Amino acid sequence: MPVRVPWVTNARHSLSLILAIPVDLPRRTGRYRGRMRIDTAQGPAEVTLDATGDPAFLLVLTHGSNGGVDAADLLAVREVALGLGGAVARVLQPFRAAGRRAPGSPVRQDAAWLQVVEALRGRFGDVPLVQGGRSNGARVACRTARAAGAAGVVALAFPLAPPGRPDRSRARALRAAGVEVLVVNGDRDPFGVPDPADAAEVVVLPGERHDLNRNPAAVGAAVEPWLRRWTARAPVPGGRAS
Repeated sequence: MPVRVPWVTNARHSLSLILAIPVDLPRRTGRYRGRMRIDTAQGPAEVTLDATGDPAFLLVLTHGSNGGVDAADLLAVREVALGLGGAVARVLQPFRAAGRRAPGSPVRQDAAWLQVVEALRGRFGDVPLVQGGRSNGARVACRTARAAGAAGVVALAFPLAPPGRPDRSRARALRAAGVEVLVVNGDRDPFGVPDPADAAEVVVLPGERHDLNRNPAAVGAAVEPWLRRWTARAPVPGGRAS
């Protein structure tokens, strides 16, 4: 039976944690999954959390403007992060939780995102924060990285420019992130592919379009060595940390 634990983080926002799993699961396996609702100024965000009792880092991921947190590339990155001993929070932003397809004002979207990240950091303490997302979510992660205190950004399917409008490049958002950004794009993405000079690393996957769902394992493989820098407990064969 689900267990609901109210948790007020501060006067500005509140959080509820819903564990739809046995409460003793972390003691049995060292890994658990939960769902959170975080109230922001733009409405509630919904968070799906996969974690261990002592994570090496926190990875916060989000979706595109018309997507959800179960996108194939997000799930592939989640599995890699969990294998490295990280905690992963997949955030359904307030506009999507309310059923809208358009994120609205970037200023308001970013403010809500920072409230979500603040609540999550309050839960996990002083572990390295890496944030990221796909498409519009990648833009949010870049725009807010400095304010969130992120150590790095994972930008999946970064939408460089609207299709057919290369003159409206968004490369500046990558360069202005203030932290190292890893970009993973497909070579057939109609939104284009960032230049290698625009990020710390740009990985281009052959045959992939904007959805990055042809070979999700390749997305995970591209992200794995980059995420590994934030864990001192890299897994070894047999499943135990080194």
